Order: sequence, then C-alpha cells, then structure tokens
Amino acid sequence: MFYVYILTCKDNTLYVGSTNDMEKRLHQHNNLKSGAHYTKIRRPVKLSYQEDCKTFEEARSREAELKRLTRKEKLSLINKK
Repeated sequence: MFYVYILTCKDNTLYVGSTNDMEKRLHQHNNLKSGAHYTKIRRPVKLSYQEDCKTFEEARSREAELKRLTRKEKLSLINKK
C-alpha cells in the first residue's frame, strides 16, 4: 500500500508527499535529518490529509496532481475528509 498525503506545517504552509510507510515518514518529517528540507525548517508538522494508492506509480501521479492544486483547493480537499 502507498499513500499520498498533505502536511500542515507550523507556519501554516502545506506540504504534499507520498510514501509506503505513513507512520515512518511522518516521524522523519518531524524528527530526523532525513525528512524533507522544507518540513525540517517548519516543524512540527501534522498530517492533515491522506489517500491510499495501490501502486507506487499511482501514488506519485496523484502526488503530482495534488502539488498542482492551489492552496485553496488543497484546503478544500482537507476539509472534505
């Protein structure tokens, strides 16, 4: 199983990513040097949205779609869950 997610950072910005281990990735974003640089300087982050995907390709494709959304569209998606 793969996941596409949206994080809300401490400064209220949004970060979109994908992973095959959501718990581990969230831990990386909040605690480790291996987390994305964008989130490292905006900690703590919280998981605001998540979608399940069957394949890596599907997750990466959906991640690209979400990254093209405006902030308003991302917030609308978060609020629908």
